[in-house]
Amino acid sequence: MNIGIFFGSRSPEHDVSIITGTLIAKGLGQLGHKVVPVYISKEGSWYVGEPLGDLNFYKQTSWQSKLNQYANYTISTHSPKGKMVLTKPGISKKSFIVDIAFPAFHGANGEDGTIQGLFEIFNIPYVGCDVLSSAVTMDKVLTKELYEKYDIPTTKFIYFSKSQWEEGRSLVLERLKGLDMPVFIKPARLGSSIGITRATNEKEVILAVEVALHYDDKILIEDVVPNLIDITCAVLGNENPKASLLQESAFQGEFFSYAEKYLEEGGAQFGKAEKKLIIPSSLDKITTQKIQDLSVKVYKLLGCSGTARVDFLYNKASSEFFANEVNTLPGTLYHHLWKASGVSFSELLTELLNLAQERYQRKQRLTYTFESDILSQANFNKAKLQGLSD
Repeated sequence: MNIGIFFGSRSPEHDVSIITGTLIAKGLGQLGHKVVPVYISKEGSWYVGEPLGDLNFYKQTSWQSKLNQYANYTISTHSPKGKMVLTKPGISKKSFIVDIAFPAFHGANGEDGTIQGLFEIFNIPYVGCDVLSSAVTMDKVLTKELYEKYDIPTTKFIYFSKSQWEEGRSLVLERLKGLDMPVFIKPARLGSSIGITRATNEKEVILAVEVALHYDDKILIEDVVPNLIDITCAVLGNENPKASLLQESAFQGEFFSYAEKYLEEGGAQFGKAEKKLIIPSSLDKITTQKIQDLSVKVYKLLGCSGTARVDFLYNKASSEFFANEVNTLPGTLYHHLWKASGVSFSELLTELLNLAQERYQRKQRLTYTFESDILSQANFNKAKLQGLSD
């Protein structure tokens, strides 16, 4: 069985995706699987080759100039049923067959349901959440609106589009009065704390919106939770998912920044900055169980499968907690949290492959065709079409 690892892509979280993708490739290789690394550049070009699954390749100063030897692969539209074939034209016509896909994208053009749709078209099993759950959870606004509909506690918020901001800024700022300063301004469909700003007054909000609009044309503004503790719960499974231990993330600034997540001390999101991580969290047992149960509820509500990460904001003064973002492809699969929860990285990878195949087999039992006489009954002629156009 050939496992295609897909990573990179046109996203501000491109580099984080490379780390996740190469980690997965290494882990699957150690388990004896045949791995097909598929790197997608920031420009959207596809490259295929075994060396691309090694993180050391990307640590070379001139690695981008070496990509050409792995370039020009195209997806065959005549792939056998249940497989994706990547072919390089030429005399050799070198090809790679993908039996199961393992996406490792973060952010747009990969984590948002786009690549999942491609896998669906080619009818191949793939790891993680499906098209709909990936698309909905990628949008922080849609996620929060579902929270409100199903009485899941979340922070107060407003949202608006770029055109609404440009055409009626004063109306947006008027709506802002329904929130309590300070507030967070965020691109609605981006992660890794990129483009996020904390604002304490209207002037700062205006500047922050201009920053966020560089990354998205849909903007979310939400209340800040005081006395904040950042809590994370990972969930694993399909029909009967299970929750991990809770992780408490310590940070120095006003929110968990990109630098603290990925750069300082090796990166908390990679499980290396141990001083920034408390596993299990310091929360009491009753609160811990409530958050774990709510994580599973959110996971099911959004139709997640495989794995996802649910984030919470906890007010240590009032003991209130608020459901925040859902990440359907958590960086490095949050393997450090699963390890602390008793699931090794190799067990996690194996379980994700099993869950992908289980979902695929279940979907194959559905009927995707319908026999009808509609074509034989269709009778369009030039006169009728002319009448439609008049």
